Amino acid sequence: MDGLDRWRILRLHVEDDIPLTALARETGTALRTLERWHHLYKSGGIAALEPQRRTDAGTRRAPTELVAFVERLALTRPRPSIAALHRLTVAEAERLDHPAPSYATVRNIVGALDPALVTLALDGPTAYRDRHELVFRHRAERPNATWQADHTELDILITGANSTPERPWLTTVIDDYSRAICGYMVFTGAPSAMNTALALRQAIWRKEEPAWAMCGIPDVLHIDHGSDFTSHHLEHTAAALKIRMIFSTIGRPQGRGKIERFFGTLSTELLSTLPGYLAAGTKPKPSLDLAALDQAIGGFITVYPSPGSVRRTSC
Repeated sequence: MDGLDRWRILRLHVEDDIPLTALARETGTALRTLERWHHLYKSGGIAALEPQRRTDAGTRRAPTELVAFVERLALTRPRPSIAALHRLTVAEAERLDHPAPSYATVRNIVGALDPALVTLALDGPTAYRDRHELVFRHRAERPNATWQADHTELDILITGANSTPERPWLTTVIDDYSRAICGYMVFTGAPSAMNTALALRQAIWRKEEPAWAMCGIPDVLHIDHGSDFTSHHLEHTAAALKIRMIFSTIGRPQGRGKIERFFGTLSTELLSTLPGYLAAGTKPKPSLDLAALDQAIGGFITVYPSPGSVRRTSC
């Protein structure tokens, strides 16, 4: 379990004021361990939660077969007690002609299991969603309370670097309260966490364009659970800025109606007026390059949504 894994658990106490005793009961993490993590966090932040390298690192504390044996039983309903798991593992070690593991070794293997995985295995998907998949339950009450980030493939062809037609992508960060776009990134190629990070950086910083007043640091950033969004770099950045990242489960997007509406409006009101627009049943010839498309989208974003909407945030 690395520092981010520990933070995902500890932040329920730091940000949501859930008592450590309740957190220990819900996650299966020892109360003393949570208290030690909390002390490390208060003294050194997220970086202090990274595990220190053991002096016996590199030596195998339990054979792989026994670790897998313990994990399999620990994720079986009803889960045996640690004492029962230890007895069963000792018997399995004798069968495999391995040294018998200690009680502490078995307990540590169980304790290292991902709490979300334990919840899913022992309590089912409904409990997993309730405990580990935080979603939008209320509309944001002020600017910068909640931002959403998402990708879309644009309905337009542009001239690529080698003069070949390419269909670009757009990453946007939208403020849930005002529906204004805080940052964006137009690119070719597959979406990546880097595109998201660049869009987020632009969203945070004050803009040179006076009409584009969106900037600041959000309390919550709601993003998809795809591999293009989930990166340690992005999570570390969010943790350092005290941004809470909320991932939606694959196939169950939450709170993305506003950003989907923006994508639709962009396509019908802007892209449809540009050369290379991919209307149904057409094969357009591209003439814009990436820079020209970027400029057109930037101009559209400065006036989205309507002029009368609440747009300003505090930088």
